[in-house]
Formats: sequence, structure tokens, C-alpha cells
Amino acid sequence: MNALLSVSDKTGLLEFAKGLIECGVGLISTGGTAKLLVDHGLPVREIFDLTGFPEMLDGRVKTLHPKVHAGLLARRDLPVHMQTLKDHGIETIDILVVNLYPFEKTVAKPDCSLEVAVEQIDIGGPAMVRSASKNWKDVAVLTDPGQYQSFLKEFQVSKQVSKKTHFALAVSAFNQISQYDGAISNYLSSFDEGFQRETFPKQFNAQFLKVQEMRYGENPHQRAAFYKDIEPQLGSLVSSEQLQGKELSFNNIADSDAAWECVKCFDEPACVIVKHANPCGVAIAESALGAYEKAFKTDPTSAFGGIIALNREVDAQLANALMKQFMEVLMAPKFTAQALEILASKPNVRVLQMHLSDSSNPLHMDQMGRNEFDFKRVGSGLLVQSSDHHVLTENDLKIVTHKPPTKEQIKDMLFAWRVAHYVKSNAIVFCSNGMTMGVGAGQMSRLDSARIASIKAKEAGLSLLGSVVASDAFFPFRDGLDVVVCAGASAVIHPGGSMRDQEVIDAANEHGIAMVFTGVRHFRH
Repeated sequence: MNALLSVSDKTGLLEFAKGLIECGVGLISTGGTAKLLVDHGLPVREIFDLTGFPEMLDGRVKTLHPKVHAGLLARRDLPVHMQTLKDHGIETIDILVVNLYPFEKTVAKPDCSLEVAVEQIDIGGPAMVRSASKNWKDVAVLTDPGQYQSFLKEFQVSKQVSKKTHFALAVSAFNQISQYDGAISNYLSSFDEGFQRETFPKQFNAQFLKVQEMRYGENPHQRAAFYKDIEPQLGSLVSSEQLQGKELSFNNIADSDAAWECVKCFDEPACVIVKHANPCGVAIAESALGAYEKAFKTDPTSAFGGIIALNREVDAQLANALMKQFMEVLMAPKFTAQALEILASKPNVRVLQMHLSDSSNPLHMDQMGRNEFDFKRVGSGLLVQSSDHHVLTENDLKIVTHKPPTKEQIKDMLFAWRVAHYVKSNAIVFCSNGMTMGVGAGQMSRLDSARIASIKAKEAGLSLLGSVVASDAFFPFRDGLDVVVCAGASAVIHPGGSMRDQEVIDAANEHGIAMVFTGVRHFRH
């Protein structure tokens, strides 16, 4: 029995090779892999000894040979195949261990040139992997160091592995080849005719791994599954750990992602409550408990059955407060043991611990788990855009009214602007003292969103007098501004950029309020 080893990532290779030798497997290897094995005193034949041909063309050709591919592709159950091998003096290769040139890591470097990238396109590796995977019943193909330990454990028992293991390894191998080829296609097709690289490739390839099948999708008659990136980032929803509760539903996941993306953009202790993908209560405070209590006051009715996200540890005191509310999902970077004991009394509540690189330092969590692109599926097509991660600072604000905002108003306007970023358009958000006071979302008219936001505040028993208002896009007419001012707003933040900006500015001056332009829009459909 022979194993061919040819890897760029040599993690765990020596231990694995030793295990194969102990099981009576002969080793064949190439280039740097062979040198590593020889340097550590392991018996190995170089590929030249198998093929009779030396590596050539700077290593571009070394395994592209009939004695390699026939040894991988020959079906052991077909006498004619085995006789052909015998006639030509070809040995079987029963185990293939290959991982590919690091193309994706190479092109991720800012200074990577097209010439350097092309040299990292593996030819022989993918060819061998495809051959071995096609003949999966007879050949075991390992393409990830993470597979070594479990394979050896099974192989050491009877010098073979199960049909199930063979097939799983082959599927994993084909998936890796697909990912590799997709990355190459994305990179090369991003160059224009003048060899200048563009943001969006001419052919867009994406790969995701299935996390789970779901009972149903957005509605019970729809089928659904949840997928993740090949290498999910820390700080993202898919890298979280579910500590208790029922299985997450399609809508749970969508709403939880909306809540987490919003709450992690705050440096201060913050709480976000989401219902149907919209924040219905957001607040910052000196403590997580204080933030939750303020967020809940915004709209207790909508908060019923909502998703709650916090950017600080949940302790026993906060857990007891949360238990008074019916919630579907609770998310936080950390939970104390006492908090988990309290939450366990409601076993259906889905509790998610969000894994961060350093959960003791929640500052700048908004930098974690970011998607490079956003997707929206349309009929027979796909809309792709860079993700909206624009951060607004006080220096970006343009004061356009006679009356300038106070320092406290600026602080609240920046808070309201962050919240509006995560509210479905048309978005109107009233805020005061680091707390949402009324949210109007997803209306066809900005005027209606303004009215709904003020109605929400009134129903929650909150006074909008002296509040600030954020609008995710400009006010096209003064009527929307009139509504929010009549409701009590004393300062307004919005992008500006309308043909009627002056009309809106004149209205703000007429009302004697402060207004600033951001120059940035945050549509969210």
C-alpha cells in the first residue's frame, strides 16, 4: 500500500507520516515535502523514483504523469484495470495527501502582482485530488491537516477506512477544489483589458458551508437551510455558540444578525432590541443593565418576543431583569455562571454567546465579523455591493442652520445616526440621552415614518420634547421636518442633498432648531 504526500502546509505532516509507516504504508513524496521527511529520517521515495522523470520547469511539472494518475484512477475491482497497471509496471497509490498552493493568502496581500499570483496557481495538486476523489472507493484523499488524526485513528485498527470515510474525504476534496478554482476565477476575472484590477470580477463565485437544515424558512411553506462562510470571522453571528434554547429558526437568525450588527457598533455599554429585523429599542448607559432598561422603555409592546443583544457581560442582576420579558433570543459576549442558572429556568430562550478575539475588551467590536460584500438575490440575478460600514464623526457634520447644536445634541445625533443606519428605510429615529424614544421604519413615505415614530413614543409614554431626530436619507420636503419638530424635536441630523435642501433649512430656521447634514445616506432595504 502506497501513500503519496505533497503538501504546501506541513502542519502535522511528520506525525501523520510516521503513523502511516507504522501501519506498513510506503511513502512517496515531492520536492519540499520529501526533503522534510528525509531530514527527519523517514523512509520515502521521491516522485522521480516512481515516474522516472525529474521535476522540471521550476517545479511546474512533477506529478503530471501516467504512473501517478493511473495509480490513483485504476479501479481495484476491475481486472482489466489491474492488469493494465501490471503490464506497464505501475503501482497503486492508495492514499493521497495534498494541500494546494496558498493562492488566496497570496492574492490577499496588497502588494501581490499578477505575475506572483499566477505562480501560485496549483496544477498538479488539483489534478491528483480530482483523480483520487473520482476513484474514492479505492483511494483515500486527505486535503486538510485537520483530517489526519481521525483518519489515522480509524486506519490503525484494520489498515483501511470505511466507505463512509472514503466518500466524506472525497466530497471535502472536491469542495476544496471548487473553492480554489472559484478564488482563481474571481481574481483573474477582476482584471480589465488594461490589466487594472477592478472591485467586482466579471464572474462572481462564492462558496458557503451548510450549518443546518431548518424546519422551514421565513414562512412554514418555505424550505430553508443556514450556510456560513468557508472561514467565518470571530465576532460574527455564525461564530457564536448557542448555550441553551430551541433550535434557531430562519427568522431568529436574520433578526439576531440585525441586532448584533447594531449593538457591536457602540463602544459604551449598549442594548439593542430587534423585532422583524428593525431595532425597536436601542440605548447606551453606564452599565448593561441600565442600557437594557432604557432600550426596553422605547417600545415595550414591540419588544415582546424580540431579539435582545448586549455588548457587555450578562450578570445575575441583568439576567433577573431580562427574565421579566418574553424574548426569543438573547445575545452577549459573555454570561456569568449565575446568569446562566437564572436563564435556564426558561429553557426555550435561545442564548447565544458571541465569540470575540478578546471578550474582555468590547471596544471596536464593529471591526469584527465584517462582510466585505452584501448580496441581494433578484430574478435570475444577483446584486452585489460593498458593505455599508461608514463611520460618522463629529468633524463630518455640516451645520446648516442659524442655531448650532449643543454638545449634548451632537452626542445624541451621532447616537441616533448609528441607530438609523440599522433601521429599514424610510427610517426616522427620535433619541434623547442615549436612548431611542420613537422609531419609524420601512414606510413608503418618510412623512409616514415620522408620524409613526412620534405615535410610538406617545404610546410608550415618552416625551419627545427636546429630542433629536435622525433620518437615514434627506427630507424631500419640509413637511417631514414639520412633523418631527411639532412632535418635540429640537435638532435634526440627515444627509442633505435634496433639490429642496434650502426649503428644509428655511423651515428649520423658522422653527428655531439646529440641523446638520452628514453628506452620507444609509438606505437599508
